[in-house]
Amino acid sequence: MMSALTAVLYGALLVYGAGWWLGYWIGNFSLLLFVLTIVTLGYWLAERFRFAPARAAAAQALTTQDAKRRAELSRQGIAQVDGNVEAARDKLLMQPWWLDWTAGLFPVILVVFLLRSFLFEPFKIPSGSMIPTLLVGDLILVNKYHYGIRLPVLNTKLVANHDPQRGDVVVFHYPVDPRIDYIKRVVGIPGDEVSYTNQALAINGQPVPVQSQGDYYDEDSMRYAPRFSEKLGAVSHSILVDPKRASIYRPMDSFVGFRDNCRYTAEGVTCKVPAGHYFVMGDNRDNSQDSRYWGFVADEHIVGRAFMVWMNFGNLRRIGTFD
Repeated sequence: MMSALTAVLYGALLVYGAGWWLGYWIGNFSLLLFVLTIVTLGYWLAERFRFAPARAAAAQALTTQDAKRRAELSRQGIAQVDGNVEAARDKLLMQPWWLDWTAGLFPVILVVFLLRSFLFEPFKIPSGSMIPTLLVGDLILVNKYHYGIRLPVLNTKLVANHDPQRGDVVVFHYPVDPRIDYIKRVVGIPGDEVSYTNQALAINGQPVPVQSQGDYYDEDSMRYAPRFSEKLGAVSHSILVDPKRASIYRPMDSFVGFRDNCRYTAEGVTCKVPAGHYFVMGDNRDNSQDSRYWGFVADEHIVGRAFMVWMNFGNLRRIGTFD
């Protein structure tokens, strides 16, 4: 019965993973990990308090029965008794496969769940919106506790820590579809007026300092793009802006909340950041779908602060921290 149930559960996991991999639906790894933790915990408790004691009792009964048989044969003057009960006893004590692959995995899954939920979470950069800071294929680490401790899956903040600051690179649930995670740079914090007109950024009426860094060669597109150094708060970072490229800014039909906080003109967009929300942009300014198009990021959608590239299999020199 339990082996059949476990086989069904593994089958469902296989179907879910295959459909996710093939793009039939959007997976939720946090929810999946939570469910796996709960399910394996149930098996672990059952093993500890029911199945393991039952196997131990059966093994003890076998040992006791064998001892009684040998004692009875000894009284009859038979000293040499065939049979080795130890092999049968070891077989009784052995975990069946369905417990080995559930209860046995619980400690590992629990550690991964706790580390991923409260400390660090890995992400893979899927697009070029953060070039030149982050490249497609970069595997990054996100600090989950920097902005506070949140409940897994629900993402409800339990303990506050730092607030996101201008210049922070953050991972967040895409407001249009929270099942998808995005990564951008915080440009405006609550109360700021952010203006991006004629490809120039200003905050609260003050132009953000930029300085030319020459051309940047994008290996993926195999073309050069003007590169600039930009300073947001205490953070200096590189951006790509092509003054020769005409940019047209208009809100998406799926603009999420506070649409009236933004004004669009032929030159660009100006937005007043509402309380509890943030204005984010990609460092690849002419190739980034961000707050200019779909709106603000609510605090409850923020996952954590990205701070390190831990691997890029195509370029090991990418490993390290970034601003």
